[in-house]
Amino acid sequence: MHRIYLDNAATTPMRDEVVDVLHTVMKEHYGNPSSIHSFGRSSRTLIEKARKTIAGYLHASPSEIVFTSGGTEADNMVLRSAVRDLGVQTIITSRTEHHAVLNTAEQLGREYGTSLKFVSPDPDGTPDPGHLEELLKGDSTRKLVSLMHVNNEIGNRIDIDTVARICKEYGALFHSDAVQSVGHWEWDLQRTPVDFLAASAHKFHGPKGVGFAFIRKKTGMQPLIFGGEQERGYRAGTEAVHNIAGMEQAFKMAYDRLEEERAYVSGLKDHFLARLSARIPGVVFNGSGECAERSTYTLVNVRLPFSEDKAQMLLFHLDLKGIACSQGSACQSGSLSGSHVLNAILSEEALRKPSLRFSFSSFNTKEELDYVVDTLAEFAAGQGGVIS
Repeated sequence: MHRIYLDNAATTPMRDEVVDVLHTVMKEHYGNPSSIHSFGRSSRTLIEKARKTIAGYLHASPSEIVFTSGGTEADNMVLRSAVRDLGVQTIITSRTEHHAVLNTAEQLGREYGTSLKFVSPDPDGTPDPGHLEELLKGDSTRKLVSLMHVNNEIGNRIDIDTVARICKEYGALFHSDAVQSVGHWEWDLQRTPVDFLAASAHKFHGPKGVGFAFIRKKTGMQPLIFGGEQERGYRAGTEAVHNIAGMEQAFKMAYDRLEEERAYVSGLKDHFLARLSARIPGVVFNGSGECAERSTYTLVNVRLPFSEDKAQMLLFHLDLKGIACSQGSACQSGSLSGSHVLNAILSEEALRKPSLRFSFSSFNTKEELDYVVDTLAEFAAGQGGVIS
């Protein structure tokens, strides 16, 4: 049976080298990194080495990297502290953000009365920088802008430098959920004035349960979790040394191989788009999926011209054929409301057609993608054909 994994935006398989690091650290470096004896010091050395490695690739200071349990915690940490400690009264975001941002912003409104404003999307669903500027011009309150670099469902990529410049011009803090970006796109945090960033290791072939927040110096951020002085007081709790070391290994490999793997995965995506268009007339790519300048090379959201009733069995059929993909964010599995991203950008008629997210990695092959396209085409034929 085929086993084809095309859900890398949900999580990626760990590299063998990362698994080796996890095993070694768990076996040999088990001391509490807050302890002053040699066992603790060896663990502390690994943590600080990882912090320095990650900061170096991002052109940041090691003191600006705070290890967390992942992107969701990093998003919560930034948004909550911005309102509670930095005096933010207005959060400006988009309706296509991850729920780690949207739900947190809504909760802060209930707790603190924070105003929530949304940047309108352009025709492809990317937040419009012109409208962002209008929102910033017309509001004299202390503001935080939170816009993700790469959308996790449709792959749209904002012009991060332009957004950062606009925020700086109007004195707004800028946070970006970069969970789908870090490990796949270069960052120069000396050049791009982002104040806060969130990242997660399992999106770039690292372990689950670990990530980091970039917190620019002198922002005044305060802890989200209390109880100890770990992570320079930002995050109490004994650090997961093995996960942090594993994340360092995955991070280093992602950037050392970035150009080679980006070229390879970009080729996979181009091949997939071409084959789908040739085999299934009427297929549509949601968002900016067909434009390399405006989307990520790691995923595409495909709207298939199948009728609503015939599409009910589509994911089940793909799973039976050994193909893993998704209807949207893995964080929404079990949701009855569908994709909030697609709901925000598609018409009611378009929403009635099935949309699937296929996300790629260097572990995939063109032969796998050909099998997926053939399976979709066979499903269309077996279901009475596609609807043009």
